[in-house]
Amino acid sequence: MLGWLSIFRMGLVQLCLGAVVVLTTSTLNRLMVVELALPAVLPGLLVGLHYAIQLSRPHWGYKSDTGGKRTRWIIGGMAVLSSGAMLAAYGVVLMEAAFLPGLLASILAYTLIGVGVGASGTSLLALLATATHPRRRAAAATITWLMMIAGIAVTAGTVGSFLDPYSPALLLKIVAIVTLGAVVLTTVAVWGIERRITVTAPRETALPFLDGLREVWSERKARNFTIFIFLSMTAYFMQELILEPYAGLVFAFTPGQSTSLSGAQNGGVFLGMVLVGVCATGLRWGSLKFWVIAGCIGSAAALALITALGQVGPTAPLVPAVVFLGFANGTFAVAAIGAMMQLAGEGREAREGTRMGLWGAAQAIAAGFGGLVGAASADLLRAVTATDADAFGAVFVFEAALFLVAGLMAWHVVDGVRQSRTARTDGALVPGE
Repeated sequence: MLGWLSIFRMGLVQLCLGAVVVLTTSTLNRLMVVELALPAVLPGLLVGLHYAIQLSRPHWGYKSDTGGKRTRWIIGGMAVLSSGAMLAAYGVVLMEAAFLPGLLASILAYTLIGVGVGASGTSLLALLATATHPRRRAAAATITWLMMIAGIAVTAGTVGSFLDPYSPALLLKIVAIVTLGAVVLTTVAVWGIERRITVTAPRETALPFLDGLREVWSERKARNFTIFIFLSMTAYFMQELILEPYAGLVFAFTPGQSTSLSGAQNGGVFLGMVLVGVCATGLRWGSLKFWVIAGCIGSAAALALITALGQVGPTAPLVPAVVFLGFANGTFAVAAIGAMMQLAGEGREAREGTRMGLWGAAQAIAAGFGGLVGAASADLLRAVTATDADAFGAVFVFEAALFLVAGLMAWHVVDGVRQSRTARTDGALVPGE
């Protein structure tokens, strides 16, 4: 079983995943919409493509359940992801001079990003779920996700500070440094961990992929949780592709400032996750259901505030409101992650990877769908409303409503996720009381 040091090392891989992906969903998205004056639906489609490719997550999870050797998929996936991110940056630069070649390069790039995230991320989570003692799973999930959010926040903030004054050459240099560093750190972090653990898979894992997936889907808890993930993550990701363009168009943020805004938001996510970890683990206060619902309600309130600030304009304090949104998102996310890690080990044995893959696919579909709907709606509303603030605000209000619906669903779904009392002695989150 994994010790705390090994769990921390695996968290470094999550940190690298967050650092690379934020470049594509944050910085490059902003450059396409504001600097290149392209419709928001274009980066929405590209990001949606990489999420669509992640429908392969159940297959990656199944392969890791039946074939083992997850280390090679983790490192190889990170290499593919980093190559895709570098090509995506080049595609944005190329679009400025030759749109069609730049678009084709971007399509290939986001395809590679989807493959890399699916292979590396799913294999990492499957290894974490199978090799971590049940009493440590929720705590391990909290640690690794905190590190991923830290990677996103630090990268976005750092890149934002170095990107002004913007130039294509500077963009390519920064992305090259981040992606190369991610591959090196991932290799060092995960190397040798799998050799020191023994996870024996029953013979039933030889079941064909589709049969194994049907088997997991037939589990009521797994099925209901999949539906909950889709709904809540649709709400979570609707603002992902439009928040920075909103800051640029309505609040006159520069590329560096809007990238730093993403870092501030994810700093809020980090703080929200820490709060839940301290309260639920250290103080034994609050259940998963409580924190999921509180996070959903807080996210809805933050989005309403961000909408109202748009009516004020550039002088309004957007950054604190975005930090508040991130904080509420973090409280919701870490509780949902704790439930996911706990449920991964329930049901038929040796299906942890398949379950993680199924939930990862649901999240990917929701992220792509939510981001695309948010971007397309903003484009459409900008064409028919009086101001950009009204157009973006309408999308944020709809997203807030989705968060409230997700909170209501959590009342029924997360209530079924429980831990034994013996599990509490090892520092895990306490679900569902």
